[in-house]
Formats: sequence, structure tokens, C-alpha cells
Amino acid sequence: MKSLTFTRLTFGIFAGWLLLNGSACTKSGNESTDPTVTASFDLIQQKILTPSCASSGCHASEKDASFAQHGLVLAEGFAYQNLVGVDPKNSAAKADGLKRVKAFASLESLLYHKLTVTASHHTGKQYGNPMPLGGQLLPDGQIEFIRRWIDAGAPKTGSVADAALLDDKTTAITTYEPLSVPAAGTGFQLAIPAFAIQSNVERELFMRRSVGNTEAIYVNRYETKMRSGSHHFVAYSFRDTNFLPNLNDVRDLHNADKSLNLTTALAMANHVYLAGSQAQYQDYTFPEGTALLIPAGTSLDLNSHYVNKTNGVMQGEAQINLYTVDKSKVQQVVKTLDLNNSNLAIPANKRVTLTKSFVFDKPRKVLTLTSHMHKLGEKFVIKIKGGSRDGEIVYTSTDWEHPDIVTFRSPILLQKGEGLTSEITYNNTTSKTVNFGLTSEDEMGIIFGYYYE
Repeated sequence: MKSLTFTRLTFGIFAGWLLLNGSACTKSGNESTDPTVTASFDLIQQKILTPSCASSGCHASEKDASFAQHGLVLAEGFAYQNLVGVDPKNSAAKADGLKRVKAFASLESLLYHKLTVTASHHTGKQYGNPMPLGGQLLPDGQIEFIRRWIDAGAPKTGSVADAALLDDKTTAITTYEPLSVPAAGTGFQLAIPAFAIQSNVERELFMRRSVGNTEAIYVNRYETKMRSGSHHFVAYSFRDTNFLPNLNDVRDLHNADKSLNLTTALAMANHVYLAGSQAQYQDYTFPEGTALLIPAGTSLDLNSHYVNKTNGVMQGEAQINLYTVDKSKVQQVVKTLDLNNSNLAIPANKRVTLTKSFVFDKPRKVLTLTSHMHKLGEKFVIKIKGGSRDGEIVYTSTDWEHPDIVTFRSPILLQKGEGLTSEITYNNTTSKTVNFGLTSEDEMGIIFGYYYE
């Protein structure tokens, strides 16, 4: 499960379409040495990286607000050394042995995966959202040019790919395939049907959907999927079931004039995080013997957030499958952690570290931890509060957009009066104070996870 979250983080502008870094590489034997021919990598820099990636706020310099997340500068003179031969920051890609760019191996290069929206080229693997997030997909010709350059050894000099490919403006059109509904008796599906996202806007909406369970069920696995361009997809349960929005109504977080819809926003105070992801596809299984308890007649508030940076209309859509297990196989019922520091005030043009401790009134065993912050967040640390392990760091993330989700083989035992502390470093590169809030221009600092008592 990579990137549980609930929010409205900003979308790191093309942030993921790379997650890369570099070194040198072997030259291909068919590399041209004609000094009058522009090198293939120089064409990539001129036609793709400089206009699409190396812009202020994205991958232009280490001063970009998103640099702490991706650690990648793609400006001319820096891009090659930051692309070829280096481990990616994406932990799933790194675990699979990928490099940001691996010479002679496009299928083992994260750059190629992030730019190619079809899953067939990498057997369905998911390494975060395809890029550019919320923007126009790269034309097929540009992607093919990059593939050929990588498979020819990713040389810094020499011409190894047909430059005419860069003039091909055809863009692949892929058909979205929603999750299959679980077989009868194995689970339930909840979905947000297809909806429109107008040009150059963010759209975040909620829809309360019935699980459809007539008796209590135990969920030991969930699967989520959403169309490309999504910032996140989250399923919430409710603190108080006496105050519920209408079933199946689409409730936008913002009005047509982009002002906050207060009715929708206030209803969020009744939310309890249940499951979610920022990845386009996610499949998460709880440790053996543990499961979430979903009472009979439960409904969940499904939350989808998209950003459209194009001049055309995009479509959003999302599904979540809840897979069940027999009660006899459940030894511990899992509950969700939702520990929020809403007292945020980050001064303009300042780097600050803000902390908040959460103390528990009962013993708890923490199974899973993950974090949520927005684009100004550079580092999220979770420490144990109190007891013999006081101050011990149990979680660290520097990737606000795709935070790691850590499931502990041995749960963290916390006694009554002990707890967890969030320690978050923010770098406010804007000219105004940034506070806690619901939009992508605000900030958040939340510990999410699972535990049992």
C-alpha cells in the first residue's frame, strides 16, 4: 500500500514524472559521432525536459518547493547526471531494481514507466501516478524517442534515435478499465461513477455510498483504482451516523466560482479515515489474523480529488473493493489512526519544524504508520512519546506526494499514557503565512495508520 492519505495535497506539478537522478553510462556501438548532428540527449533536453519539466516550482533548481520530495533538477547542465544510473526515491521502484534511467534497459527505467500510461509495458506495476499529473500526456513520438535513447545505452553524446519521432504529435488513447466487482461472497465494491473535470481547475468531490452489507463483515484486504490525473482517492466512515449526507449525491468541495462550499467542508469534520491511496492503483492486505470490522448497513463517504492542467475536459472515476474474511480467522480487530496537527502557522519565506504529541488513554499496538503533508512539507518524522522508547524514531518520509506506508512485523506496543509525536519540517517558499487548510495551497500534518487494542 503506497500512499494512504486523505487530503488535498497539491500535485507537485509533474512531480512524479520522474523521481530520478544520475551517473554515467556506456555508449552504444551504433552511436553517431557526426559533430553536425545534435546529440539525442540534447534533443531530449531541448524538446522535453526544458519546456515541460525544468520550470520554476518543479525541476528547475534545488530552491523549488517540491525539491525535497523528488530531489531532481532537470535544468540544462544538470539533467543528465541526475537521470542516468541512480536509484529512484520511489521505494517500490527501488525494491524492484529500477534506476531512474538504466542504460540499455527502458523497462527497468522509472522515467519510461512514469511517461508511459499503458500498464502492459511493465506487467501492471504501479510506481505512483503517471506524469505529467493533470497535464497533457507526452506524444507517442517523444516517449518512443526516450525509449530508443535508453535502449541504445542512454549516452550523453551522439545521435542514437530518429529525431523525426519528436515531430509525431500522436498521443496514445488508453481505455480505463475499472476494477472488477468481487465475486459473490468474497467482498463488496463501492464506486464514484465517471465525472467531468473542466479545463485548468481542481475538482474535489464526495459521494456517500452504501457498502451493501446486511450483516457485520471483516475486511482483510482492499483494492483501489482511479483514472489518471487523480490526486487521491479516500474512503471515510463517520464519527456520528446521525448526521449523514444524502446517499449518492455528488458534493463538490468548491462552488462554481471556486469558493469553498462550507456545507461540504463542515461535513468533513465527521469523517474517520478508513482506506485510500494517492497511487492510481493500490492493493493492500492486512497482516494475517487482523481485519477491519465493518458494521451491518455501513455507508462510506468516497472522496476523489483531480487536477486538470490542460485546456480540455478530463474525466474522473474511482472504485474501491473491500475483500472479506471469515470471522473465525480474525484474532484482532484493526482500527484507524487519525492524528491531526491542525495548529499550523508557517511563516513566509521560513523553514520551521512543528511538533505535536498524541497520548493514548489505553494500551495500543500500532500496526501501520504513514503520513500526510502538502507540498511545503520537507520531512515528516514520527517518534514514540513516553516509556522506555521515548524519542525513538519509528517513521520518516521526505516524499509528501507518495509517503511510504510502513507495516511493522512486530507491532509497536504503547502503554496507557504513551503515544506518538509528529515532527514535521516545512519550507515556506511563498510570500505569505501558510496555515492548516483544505486546499492544495494550505498545509496539513496528519499521522495515519492502523492499530488494535
